[in-house]
Amino acid sequence: MEMIRFSDCTLQQTEDSLSLSFREKLELCKHLDRLNLSAVEFQPIRRQKADSLLIKSVCSAVGDTTIVVPVLLSEESVSVTWNALRSGRSVRLQVRVPVSSVQMEYLAHLKPAALLSAVERTLRSCLALTDQVEFVAEDATRADSDFLNQILSLVLSLGVPMITLQDAAGSMLPEEVSAFFASLYAALPALETVALGFDCHSALNLADACAVAAIRSGVRMIKGTMLDSGSISIAHVARVLEAKGSEFGAFARVNTAQLRRIASQIESLCRSGGNSSAQPPREGSDRDIIFTPHDTQESIRSATVRLGYDLSDEDAEKIWSMFQAIAGQKGQMTLHELDALIAAEAMQVPPAYTDVRFTVNTASSLGAMAHMRISFRGQELRSTAAGDGVIDAAFHAIEQAIGRHLELDDFQIQTVTEGREAMGEALVKLRSDGRLFSGRSVSTDIVGASIMAYISALNKIVFEEDEA
Repeated sequence: MEMIRFSDCTLQQTEDSLSLSFREKLELCKHLDRLNLSAVEFQPIRRQKADSLLIKSVCSAVGDTTIVVPVLLSEESVSVTWNALRSGRSVRLQVRVPVSSVQMEYLAHLKPAALLSAVERTLRSCLALTDQVEFVAEDATRADSDFLNQILSLVLSLGVPMITLQDAAGSMLPEEVSAFFASLYAALPALETVALGFDCHSALNLADACAVAAIRSGVRMIKGTMLDSGSISIAHVARVLEAKGSEFGAFARVNTAQLRRIASQIESLCRSGGNSSAQPPREGSDRDIIFTPHDTQESIRSATVRLGYDLSDEDAEKIWSMFQAIAGQKGQMTLHELDALIAAEAMQVPPAYTDVRFTVNTASSLGAMAHMRISFRGQELRSTAAGDGVIDAAFHAIEQAIGRHLELDDFQIQTVTEGREAMGEALVKLRSDGRLFSGRSVSTDIVGASIMAYISALNKIVFEEDEA
């Protein structure tokens, strides 16, 4: 029995059509990791700071799932991508190029000879860093057979261990897929020595059937998604293998018991992409993690990365010292408390936004309105905004006053004392250029605490931008 691996390409396919936040992408990868998928694939790094930080955070958050990132045809792209991936437990560099004559010149803007040279140079750069390298021949089913054999021969001669062939048009019938692979094996017997993958669009709604045909032809990796996105459905093919795989000697280790539930969660997450607000953590989430005085500095540093922070060495050392003092006194510290400690103590900066004054009104039939006045380095800014609630209206008013929109990564409130004059703590996390900036404030006025926590995070963003 041969094991079939599934590689999820949801993030590659949704990037241009959906605006998923940093936190939503991280949550998506955690869902996929729980399914025991072989790999999760990203788009190439284009915004170096933001994309690299996301990849590092995902590498820290997932278990054995391989993180796959394509490189562009340049040594600089290989270096940048590897620096983002290198700390991961299981990672792979991927070289994707169109090999049909139409797409080669239209997308890659290269002639066949130039493409061969660029592919060889890039693959050599990748293999010098890691043996986990994959070559993807895009639009392979429409390529000139002689050129396809030529470029695959080159890839095989370099020792690349994984090759994927793509039907970009999605116009093949299952029997045509079988014939396509049979002809390749006949022309290139060395393909038997590598892990062969298949990717297929679904113009004829036959992608899943073509994937099964590819598996029966010797393919051992299938690229698809958990969405109804016009490509191979991982869920459908996994169920086929569970029911019929024994008949053609193939099986998959996908967690089919959780398949339907997690697929529904991923569908909901992606379809609401960019519109979901920060929610309080669910019971049994990462925030139940407890640290003790026996935890090492490295484990605390890893926890800060897991929370999404990219602390300087100075701030990391400061948080470690404070953790030792607090955990030594209390005997333990929760992940939430570590989060609040970072928000309150890390990256303290001179405030650019000061003298915050506000009025918030709400009525059951009219919603909420916030009037905001903020001083920015001596210049007074004013705004009025509506929202679904008082906090939403206040945050919208701040954005209107400062003239920019920031991604709200997380927002938490909780009481820290009891009684009529109870103190409330607000924790706000904003994301700018991929980096996480947090602010914390405590007050008897929870709206005021939320606003000041937002301003605290905002001041850290402005300071960082000034220093850049």
